[in-house]
Amino acid sequence: MNTQTIHAKQKPRILTGDTTTGRLHLGHWVGSLENRVQLQDQYDCYFLIANLHALTTRADRPAEVRQSAIDILLDYLSIGIDPQKSTILLQSEIPAIADLTFIFSMLLSFPRVMRNPTIKDEIRDKNLGENYPFGFLLYPVGQVADILAFRAELVPVGEDQIPHVEMTREVARRFNQLYCEQGNELFPIPEAKMGRAKRLVGLSGPDKNTGNLLKMSKSLNNAIFLSDDPDTVRKKIMSMYTDPNRLRPTDKGTVENNPLWIFHETFNPDQAWVAEAEDKYRNGQIGDVECKRKLIEVLVEFIEPIRQRRSVYENDIGQALDILKAGTERANVVADDTLQQVKKAMQQDYF
Repeated sequence: MNTQTIHAKQKPRILTGDTTTGRLHLGHWVGSLENRVQLQDQYDCYFLIANLHALTTRADRPAEVRQSAIDILLDYLSIGIDPQKSTILLQSEIPAIADLTFIFSMLLSFPRVMRNPTIKDEIRDKNLGENYPFGFLLYPVGQVADILAFRAELVPVGEDQIPHVEMTREVARRFNQLYCEQGNELFPIPEAKMGRAKRLVGLSGPDKNTGNLLKMSKSLNNAIFLSDDPDTVRKKIMSMYTDPNRLRPTDKGTVENNPLWIFHETFNPDQAWVAEAEDKYRNGQIGDVECKRKLIEVLVEFIEPIRQRRSVYENDIGQALDILKAGTERANVVADDTLQQVKKAMQQDYF
């Protein structure tokens, strides 16, 4: 593929991805993955497996990062990311991203990077204190480079990634103003696209300090994964947090901020049943166990086809890796072209 072919693209471009910190779960689905699958026909899609970002907190666990990269690849293929329509790529095999990270770091002040609320949240949630590598602070700049390397116009993300998209927009504007003639800007100003659920709650209930429901998270061990088998789903749902003040099925229950009903409202296609059951729950006419069993049916019906597709690729990892290699090769053509245009705009193209 040559430069002319790259610029001849007709579809607007998407770039988004996932850091290799474990398998993907239902929170990822409603936050971003669902949008990615649905947008494949309308956009030129690039889905990044961000293994280098994982090293910012897991440099001492390279085997874990590697396995997670494979798990995310399998998750992508199993949910319906079609390699004939979309490009799946591995971050560490796109050298232009590292070069662009260095260049873009010159366009952001240190205080601006530290104002990124996602940085503060991760330092708190992962109990990093002052014990984190410099690369951790470079991580948000790396996300800017991920997006701009592909000159993406749309970034499907969950709510917690919005600050990264905002920083990307700032860098794109700054670069265009400094180095490009008006009307001939290199970078589009990307827009974030959020999923239908801003932040899916987990199974474990509220935070002990704030009283707010915790989001679904691998690290909090309160997630249902897209690769969970039916028995695992059943066990997780039967032990999930509901209304702590409801001791008997005949007690009146609270629906609001109750994970049981948040999950039904999010995943149960029979919303008429949900509305009727919620009313019964409020009036002590239906028990938690019955409602949990219904939710198990709903989630197993949703997850099981995904898990079955995943098993096909699990039995032929070589096929999955071939897809990743081919996608990464295609992605390198685009990212290399962006890097050359950046150097030209900055008058740093010497040879």
